[in-house]
Amino acid sequence: MATTVRNKTQKPLSVPLPRGKVLHVGPLKTAEIASDDAEHAGVKALIERGALEIVAVGSGHTEEGRGGGRPRPSLPGHPSSTGTRRTGDR
Repeated sequence: MATTVRNKTQKPLSVPLPRGKVLHVGPLKTAEIASDDAEHAGVKALIERGALEIVAVGSGHTEEGRGGGRPRPSLPGHPSSTGTRRTGDR
């Protein structure tokens, strides 16, 4: 399971995680961490200071983190190509 956290500040945060890892979260952005990592002292300290908040607990991604659930538009004019390009006889 994952926990989604949000940086509530206007500055990037470096969130200390277990096993010597660090999560970098941009200003006002969200990120996912393991549910167990949400209990880490460094994460708890940032939550208590009000710099970080837990916005969702569960498996999967939040709608905000996945583009609001809207489908991405297709981009015409750039077909995928696996063959060689023919430019004519020279």
